[in-house]
Amino acid sequence: MAPTTETSRSQQISRVPYLPGLDGLRALAVLAVIIYHANSKWLPGGFLGVEVFFVISGYLITLLLVAEEERTGAISLREFWARRARRLLPALFTMLVLLIMWTSIRERDSLGALRGDVVAGVLYGSNWFQVWVGAGYTAVNDFAPLRHLWSLAVEEQFYVLWPVVMLMILRAGRDRLPRVAMWFMGIAAGIAGFVALVMPTGRIGESCTTTPNAFWELGDRCISKVDLLYLSTPTRATGLLLGAALAIVWRPYALLRGPMKRKGPMMDPVAIIGLGVLGFLIWKVHIVHLVGEDGLHADPWLFRGGLFLTGIATLMVISAVAHQKAFTGRVLGNVVLRTIGERSYGLYLYHWPVFQALRHETGIALKPHEFIAAMLVTAAITEFSYRYVELPIRERRLKESVQALLRSGPGALRRRGSFGVIISCSIALPVFAAFSLVTAEYKANDVQASLDAGEGAVTDVLGELTSSTTPSSVPETTAVPTASDAPTTTAAPTTTTTYVPPHYDVFALGDSVMKGAAPALADLGIVVDAVQDRQGKMGADIFVQLKELGVTMDAAVVHLGTNGPMSQETLDTMMQALSDVPQVVVLTSKAYRDWTDANNEKIRALPATYPNVIVLDWQLVATLCPGNCLTADGIHLEREGITYYTEEIWKTLGREIVSN
Repeated sequence: MAPTTETSRSQQISRVPYLPGLDGLRALAVLAVIIYHANSKWLPGGFLGVEVFFVISGYLITLLLVAEEERTGAISLREFWARRARRLLPALFTMLVLLIMWTSIRERDSLGALRGDVVAGVLYGSNWFQVWVGAGYTAVNDFAPLRHLWSLAVEEQFYVLWPVVMLMILRAGRDRLPRVAMWFMGIAAGIAGFVALVMPTGRIGESCTTTPNAFWELGDRCISKVDLLYLSTPTRATGLLLGAALAIVWRPYALLRGPMKRKGPMMDPVAIIGLGVLGFLIWKVHIVHLVGEDGLHADPWLFRGGLFLTGIATLMVISAVAHQKAFTGRVLGNVVLRTIGERSYGLYLYHWPVFQALRHETGIALKPHEFIAAMLVTAAITEFSYRYVELPIRERRLKESVQALLRSGPGALRRRGSFGVIISCSIALPVFAAFSLVTAEYKANDVQASLDAGEGAVTDVLGELTSSTTPSSVPETTAVPTASDAPTTTAAPTTTTTYVPPHYDVFALGDSVMKGAAPALADLGIVVDAVQDRQGKMGADIFVQLKELGVTMDAAVVHLGTNGPMSQETLDTMMQALSDVPQVVVLTSKAYRDWTDANNEKIRALPATYPNVIVLDWQLVATLCPGNCLTADGIHLEREGITYYTEEIWKTLGREIVSN
């Protein structure tokens, strides 16, 4: 009987019990992410909920693999991957079908551009795809309903590789597992150190040209350092490895049979500290943050230990949740959090497309009533998916469900009719979605197209003037022979260039919004100096230097403030440099940025101090533009918007618009 009892105990220890507290922790994590996605001001570090997911996944998957090997002496890779597929694919395909149908009806112009995201999502390569095309987590641009799939890609890549890794480790002997756990911790710490070392410092612009320190150049492509560090699988493996390390040394049933058996209550303070650290980080940390007027910088709190500390804090909570004698598991495992946690995958999967359908482009903060409406829709879709798509397939109840529908008896005809409708929809909708996606015309990014068109119409005025004022070399004196017996030397004429400061009728300085309209402005005789990612302080410096070079103008047009905050000091410096210009038109900005309203308030107040200033309130005027005037980001100009923008500037200058 002794061997049988020992075997029974071993199998009991190797079981992985259901831990409701982990579902509660999942619930807190997914709610943090959802709130962050709705409005980052509400919870600046809510995105760290994804790191909590990674740690939980690393812990549970490793726990399951070790337990399976102990029970059966092997790990069935086929069965493991089949379980993961049943768990993840049904909801993913459902979401993609619904999204493609919605996009083909309501966002038709975006459907062609969505193809790459869909393929990357199906192949679980979204994180690498986003790094490659420059559509990272913090980018603000067109309709992007699949950007959240990057984290699912990281997890799925882990699910593909990790059972193979654990199979090789376990074959080498279980007695080495404690040492392996230390190795996992060490590798995780090493990754965190690498991320801290290569984190970009200084301003993060939009291209290699404006801020080369923020990018790596790969051929003719600029790869954002922030995107790569935040999205790539190796740099995000920290949480997965930390969870795996804990799973090896902290197994629920083993805890109840070892020296930690009665130490459960001692783990509750550890969990409280862990939750406190998580709360602090979620409130404090950003991915990128503003540094004065210098623009966006990578947040050192995140990239220099923040992700690693999030993982450690999550381990502290899991260590209490996994001990079934601790109170933490019962608190986090309450019915509300447990219910949300059980549906956390669906909530994460569906909420982002719903948010995007509501606001049409990324970067726009939801208002409270919009958030409530979006969450009601998300909850309804998630519950339907959970009950009628995910659970029947995951629990292999699909066959029984079909048999129940077809069973004879009262109401059989109605049930069979319902079954026919379900089967028809299950076939027709994916076919329609696939056909729509494949045949959709690809429409190039409107913003980039307008910027490319404006490239030839802009002038680097300061660069040209600086080069023209550089002293030229004076030719050497050369001997010229004469008919006279006495040789004489005649100096060759020396050409000198006298710098004459230019005078402009109308000079316009701006950022990418103005650059898109540069050809139309140039057609009116306006000299346009506009570049992407220009900050207000840069514009002020240019005007100061132009004044020092003696440049004069009858009128100036200024459109800055889209890319970062402008201080009153910057605006004053700019206006003082333009004090001799009879007419200065300053446009407010129309953008969905934290600094937009503050910038615009300062601009609207300028005429009270500077009488030569006229404010063109573009934030208001743009909303009155007839037709399709703005690109999907709500900032840059479509063709009709370019015409309207140009005409409004020309009218504000008091010039007559001559129609062709």
